[in-house]
Amino acid sequence: MDKKSPDSARTGRLFIVSAPSGAGKTTLCNAVLKKFPDLCYSISHTTRAPRPGEHDGVDYFFISEDEFKERIRQDIWAEWAEVYGHYYGTSERFLNRHLSAGKDILLDIDYNGTRQILTKYPDSITIFIMPPSLASLKQRLLNRGTDSEETIARRLENAKTEMAQKDHYRHIVVNDSLPRAIDTLSAILSAHHAG
Repeated sequence: MDKKSPDSARTGRLFIVSAPSGAGKTTLCNAVLKKFPDLCYSISHTTRAPRPGEHDGVDYFFISEDEFKERIRQDIWAEWAEVYGHYYGTSERFLNRHLSAGKDILLDIDYNGTRQILTKYPDSITIFIMPPSLASLKQRLLNRGTDSEETIARRLENAKTEMAQKDHYRHIVVNDSLPRAIDTLSAILSAHHAG
Protein backbone atom coordinates (compact mmCIF):
# COMPACT_ATOMS: atom_id res chain seq x y z
CA MET A 1 0.00 0.00 0.00
CA ASP A 2 1.27 3.47 -0.85
CA LYS A 3 2.24 5.64 2.10
CA LYS A 4 0.74 8.69 0.46
CA SER A 5 -2.03 10.87 1.76
CA PRO A 6 -5.51 9.74 0.65
CA ASP A 7 -5.93 12.78 -1.60
CA SER A 8 -2.63 12.34 -3.46
CA ALA A 9 -2.71 11.07 -7.03
CA ARG A 10 -1.75 7.49 -7.78
CA THR A 11 1.66 7.01 -9.37
CA GLY A 12 1.67 4.64 -12.33
CA ARG A 13 3.34 1.24 -12.39
CA LEU A 14 6.11 0.23 -14.78
CA PHE A 15 5.86 -3.29 -16.23
CA ILE A 16 9.10 -4.50 -17.81
CA VAL A 17 8.91 -7.41 -20.25
CA SER A 18 12.13 -9.06 -21.46
CA ALA A 19 12.81 -12.08 -23.65
CA PRO A 20 15.35 -13.46 -26.07
CA SER A 21 14.81 -12.42 -29.67
CA GLY A 22 12.10 -14.61 -31.23
CA ALA A 23 10.44 -15.70 -27.97
CA GLY A 24 7.19 -13.95 -28.87
CA LYS A 25 7.56 -10.89 -26.65
CA THR A 26 6.14 -8.43 -29.22
CA THR A 27 3.14 -10.66 -29.95
CA LEU A 28 2.42 -11.06 -26.23
CA CYS A 29 2.82 -7.34 -25.54
CA ASN A 30 0.46 -6.47 -28.41
CA ALA A 31 -2.12 -8.94 -27.08
CA VAL A 32 -2.12 -7.53 -23.53
CA LEU A 33 -2.22 -3.95 -24.84
CA LYS A 34 -5.53 -4.86 -26.50
CA LYS A 35 -6.80 -6.32 -23.21
CA PHE A 36 -5.66 -3.29 -21.18
CA PRO A 37 -6.46 -0.26 -23.37
CA ASP A 38 -5.46 2.23 -20.64
CA LEU A 39 -1.96 0.72 -20.42
CA CYS A 40 0.68 2.92 -22.10
CA TYR A 41 3.29 1.28 -24.29
CA SER A 42 6.76 2.79 -24.12
CA ILE A 43 8.00 3.06 -27.68
CA SER A 44 11.77 2.72 -27.80
CA HIS A 45 14.06 4.81 -29.98
CA THR A 46 16.43 2.99 -32.33
CA THR A 47 19.04 3.72 -34.97
CA ARG A 48 18.30 0.54 -36.95
CA ALA A 49 16.27 0.64 -40.16
CA PRO A 50 12.58 -0.29 -39.96
CA ARG A 51 11.69 -3.90 -40.74
CA PRO A 52 8.90 -4.54 -43.27
CA GLY A 53 5.59 -3.42 -41.76
CA GLU A 54 7.17 -1.31 -38.99
CA HIS A 55 6.18 2.34 -38.69
CA ASP A 56 7.92 5.30 -37.06
CA GLY A 57 6.20 6.31 -33.83
CA VAL A 58 4.29 3.03 -33.65
CA ASP A 59 6.88 0.24 -33.42
CA TYR A 60 9.92 2.44 -32.70
CA PHE A 61 11.04 6.01 -33.09
CA PHE A 62 13.66 5.64 -35.82
CA ILE A 63 16.42 8.24 -35.38
CA SER A 64 19.95 8.75 -36.65
CA GLU A 65 23.01 7.55 -34.77
CA ASP A 66 24.19 11.16 -34.38
CA GLU A 67 20.86 12.16 -32.83
CA PHE A 68 20.95 9.16 -30.49
CA LYS A 69 24.49 9.95 -29.33
CA GLU A 70 23.55 13.58 -28.74
CA ARG A 71 20.74 12.37 -26.46
CA ILE A 72 23.28 10.21 -24.59
CA ARG A 73 25.34 13.37 -24.01
CA GLN A 74 22.18 15.16 -22.82
CA ASP A 75 21.44 12.23 -20.43
CA ILE A 76 17.81 11.88 -21.52
CA TRP A 77 17.70 8.06 -21.69
CA ALA A 78 16.22 6.04 -18.80
CA GLU A 79 18.18 3.17 -20.36
CA TRP A 80 20.06 2.61 -23.58
CA ALA A 81 22.24 0.01 -25.24
CA GLU A 82 24.05 -0.83 -28.44
CA VAL A 83 22.71 -4.15 -29.78
CA TYR A 84 23.85 -5.82 -33.03
CA GLY A 85 25.51 -2.56 -34.08
CA HIS A 86 22.41 -0.39 -33.50
CA TYR A 87 21.39 1.81 -30.57
CA TYR A 88 18.17 1.40 -28.61
CA GLY A 89 16.90 3.65 -25.83
CA THR A 90 13.95 4.56 -23.61
CA SER A 91 13.06 8.19 -22.96
CA GLU A 92 13.14 9.03 -19.25
CA ARG A 93 10.93 12.06 -19.91
CA PHE A 94 8.23 9.82 -21.45
CA LEU A 95 8.30 7.43 -18.46
CA ASN A 96 8.18 10.19 -15.84
CA ARG A 97 5.38 12.09 -17.58
CA HIS A 98 3.09 9.05 -17.78
CA LEU A 99 3.95 7.57 -14.37
CA SER A 100 3.36 10.89 -12.60
CA ALA A 101 -0.02 11.12 -14.39
CA GLY A 102 -0.96 7.78 -12.82
CA LYS A 103 -0.59 5.77 -16.03
CA ASP A 104 0.80 2.24 -16.03
CA ILE A 105 3.46 1.63 -18.68
CA LEU A 106 4.49 -1.53 -20.52
CA LEU A 107 8.18 -1.51 -21.40
CA ASP A 108 9.73 -4.09 -23.73
CA ILE A 109 13.53 -4.18 -23.13
CA ASP A 110 16.41 -6.62 -22.62
CA TYR A 111 18.10 -7.66 -19.37
CA ASN A 112 20.75 -4.93 -19.48
CA GLY A 113 18.05 -2.32 -20.02
CA THR A 114 16.06 -3.82 -17.16
CA ARG A 115 19.05 -3.48 -14.82
CA GLN A 116 19.42 0.18 -15.82
CA ILE A 117 15.69 0.88 -15.35
CA LEU A 118 15.62 -0.80 -11.92
CA THR A 119 18.27 1.61 -10.62
CA LYS A 120 15.86 4.50 -11.34
CA TYR A 121 12.52 2.69 -10.96
CA PRO A 122 13.12 -0.05 -8.35
CA ASP A 123 9.39 -0.83 -7.89
CA SER A 124 8.99 -1.98 -11.51
CA ILE A 125 7.20 -5.29 -12.11
CA THR A 126 9.65 -7.47 -14.08
CA ILE A 127 8.49 -10.28 -16.38
CA PHE A 128 10.66 -12.63 -18.44
CA ILE A 129 9.23 -14.46 -21.48
CA MET A 130 10.84 -17.88 -22.00
CA PRO A 131 10.68 -19.88 -25.23
CA PRO A 132 9.78 -23.56 -24.73
CA SER A 133 13.30 -24.54 -25.93
CA LEU A 134 16.28 -23.24 -27.89
CA ALA A 135 15.23 -25.44 -30.83
CA SER A 136 11.80 -23.81 -30.98
CA LEU A 137 13.45 -20.39 -30.67
CA LYS A 138 15.73 -21.17 -33.63
CA GLN A 139 12.73 -22.24 -35.70
CA ARG A 140 10.87 -19.01 -34.87
CA LEU A 141 13.90 -16.95 -35.92
CA LEU A 142 14.19 -18.90 -39.19
CA ASN A 143 10.45 -18.44 -39.84
CA ARG A 144 10.80 -14.67 -39.52
CA GLY A 145 12.95 -14.66 -42.65
CA THR A 146 14.57 -11.34 -41.70
CA ASP A 147 18.00 -12.46 -40.46
CA SER A 148 21.02 -14.16 -41.99
CA GLU A 149 22.21 -17.54 -40.64
CA GLU A 150 25.10 -15.73 -38.96
CA THR A 151 22.71 -13.29 -37.23
CA ILE A 152 20.45 -16.15 -36.11
CA ALA A 153 23.46 -18.01 -34.65
CA ARG A 154 24.46 -14.85 -32.76
CA ARG A 155 20.88 -14.31 -31.52
CA LEU A 156 20.79 -17.91 -30.22
CA GLU A 157 24.08 -17.42 -28.35
CA ASN A 158 22.71 -14.22 -26.86
CA ALA A 159 19.46 -16.01 -26.00
CA LYS A 160 21.38 -18.48 -23.82
CA THR A 161 22.96 -15.58 -21.93
CA GLU A 162 19.61 -13.78 -21.55
CA MET A 163 17.78 -16.93 -20.42
CA ALA A 164 20.42 -17.40 -17.72
CA GLN A 165 19.17 -14.08 -16.22
CA LYS A 166 15.53 -15.16 -15.92
CA ASP A 167 15.73 -15.68 -12.16
CA HIS A 168 16.40 -11.95 -11.71
CA TYR A 169 12.80 -11.31 -12.81
CA ARG A 170 9.79 -11.35 -10.52
CA HIS A 171 7.66 -13.36 -12.99
CA ILE A 172 8.53 -15.92 -15.70
CA VAL A 173 6.09 -16.75 -18.51
CA VAL A 174 6.87 -19.75 -20.76
CA ASN A 175 5.51 -19.09 -24.26
CA ASP A 176 4.79 -22.71 -25.22
CA SER A 177 1.15 -21.95 -26.06
CA LEU A 178 0.29 -18.43 -27.17
CA PRO A 179 -3.24 -18.33 -25.64
CA ARG A 180 -1.92 -19.67 -22.32
CA ALA A 181 1.02 -17.25 -22.31
CA ILE A 182 -1.36 -14.32 -23.01
CA ASP A 183 -3.59 -15.44 -20.12
CA THR A 184 -0.60 -15.75 -17.77
CA LEU A 185 0.80 -12.35 -18.72
CA SER A 186 -2.68 -10.79 -18.43
CA ALA A 187 -3.09 -12.26 -14.94
CA ILE A 188 0.23 -10.75 -13.84
CA LEU A 189 -0.80 -7.34 -15.16
CA SER A 190 -4.26 -7.61 -13.54
CA ALA A 191 -2.67 -8.34 -10.16
CA HIS A 192 -0.67 -5.08 -10.24
CA HIS A 193 -2.58 -2.87 -12.67
CA ALA A 194 -5.05 -0.33 -11.34
CA GLY A 195 -6.63 0.90 -14.53
